[in-house]
Amino acid sequence: MLSAALLLLSPIGGALASIGPITDLPIVNAFLQPDGFNRSFVTAGGTIPGPTIVGNIGDNFQINVIDELTNGTMLLSTSIHWHGLFQATTNWADGAFVNQCPIAANNSFLYNFNVPGQAGTFWYHSHLATQYCDGLRGPLIIYDPDDPYLDLYDVDDDSTVITLSDNYHSPAGFIVGAAISDATLINGLGRYLTGPTDSPLAVISVTQGLRYRFRLVSISCDPNFVFSIDSHTFSFIEVDGVEHLPVTADSVQIFAAQRYSFVLKANQTVDNYWIKANPSTGNAGFTNGINSAILRYNGAPNAEPTTTGTPVNRLSETSLVPLVNPGASGAHDIDGADHNLNLQLGFNAGAFTINGVKFVPPSVPVLLQIISGALTPAELLPAGSVYALPLNSTIQLTFNTSTVAAIGGPHPFHLHGHNFDVIRPAGATEYNYDTPVRRDVVSTGSATDNVTIRFFTDNAGPWFLHCHIDFHLEAGFAIVFAEGAEEAVAPGHVPPPQAWDNLCPIYDALTPEQLGGGGGPTS
Repeated sequence: MLSAALLLLSPIGGALASIGPITDLPIVNAFLQPDGFNRSFVTAGGTIPGPTIVGNIGDNFQINVIDELTNGTMLLSTSIHWHGLFQATTNWADGAFVNQCPIAANNSFLYNFNVPGQAGTFWYHSHLATQYCDGLRGPLIIYDPDDPYLDLYDVDDDSTVITLSDNYHSPAGFIVGAAISDATLINGLGRYLTGPTDSPLAVISVTQGLRYRFRLVSISCDPNFVFSIDSHTFSFIEVDGVEHLPVTADSVQIFAAQRYSFVLKANQTVDNYWIKANPSTGNAGFTNGINSAILRYNGAPNAEPTTTGTPVNRLSETSLVPLVNPGASGAHDIDGADHNLNLQLGFNAGAFTINGVKFVPPSVPVLLQIISGALTPAELLPAGSVYALPLNSTIQLTFNTSTVAAIGGPHPFHLHGHNFDVIRPAGATEYNYDTPVRRDVVSTGSATDNVTIRFFTDNAGPWFLHCHIDFHLEAGFAIVFAEGAEEAVAPGHVPPPQAWDNLCPIYDALTPEQLGGGGGPTS
């Protein structure tokens, strides 16, 4: 299969051109030194981050993932999740172990899905154990030729995608205890505190007088970042693939897997300005250019910035209002949902739990269990981690973090197959049913926050709900919603292809050596 766009590779940073929506995506090991430290990574196309996959609203995506991994110190199988895409009628293409068995080395799998009604900023990543922490992650952008905000910006292309990630000098599977990143990478480049001070930093070029739609994507495994650009303010217009009314701020705290679009007016003096992404864990600050990149006005010297600045107006989640159809589903009071679920988040003996149960990936994906005829939560595995949800109902989830907020928190939770309305965000004491922010990843905040979300069950299938700190997911921080299980295989759903049926027998036959990473996922 030929790519729809040329993929050019950089020996240091990420891809120089986008690909898609019909493309091959080779998964390969590559030695790279994005922060000056050389190690082998698991990559999409040989770069950190992987190439930007692009398409238009309504497109058919056909992405042929080819597993060419050979470094057995890390996992050799893989699966790819298309983060934020609803996968309506194609639940089998969601990419999590809930929905498929992994792709074994020397095999491939074609993800074939449509994106009706979705445009915005998304991303893709491995959904096998902690593999994406070893590099397998990249942005996915769906453009809308009829974007209602087209008149607000002049430039929106590959050059305006900004990825934030954490970089580890040891393979993720070798990290013992709390994972502390060695460096922050912005668009695949960065520096670590004790490393070479001349390691290249990412440079984003702008022309004075133009307006840019920047798409900020946290592809982090763990830390959240406070993002800012010296001497510039932002007008935020999109949150996790959902258009919102414009809000002005000069910084944003962005959690793992969250995305924002903001418009930046290049209205400052022609010069170089620091782009900053201060992490919540690891080495904070900006000494010798750590946690930094460069905004360079065309005509400015090829030099590092000398600017200084401290943001004073951080974006507040409570100020964000969806552009289209604002308001939570259900009646606008605390008892207005059809079903209420209180999720007690816990930690015990090194494992994270939800309502007292650690999630352990089943040997048979939940979707395959459903197709095979198991329809009730009591029948579906893993026991205690599958919750049945009826179709066409308003679901209200409350996250009780009283015992875990201080253990690696705040914890960002992601729901597959949906976005949701955050009727009580972190830091709020009141509920907002009329104009809550709408997104697909939410910070569960501090020990007393009781963050609460609502969503409508209009997408049949098994869907993962999990902490997007990948090390916490590996330690059990997840559940599965079996949404309208009886409808997940009903007419109108695209049946899984034969290649999907073949994934499990191939994967189940692998030896520990063929699994790699010390014998495969540990949980």
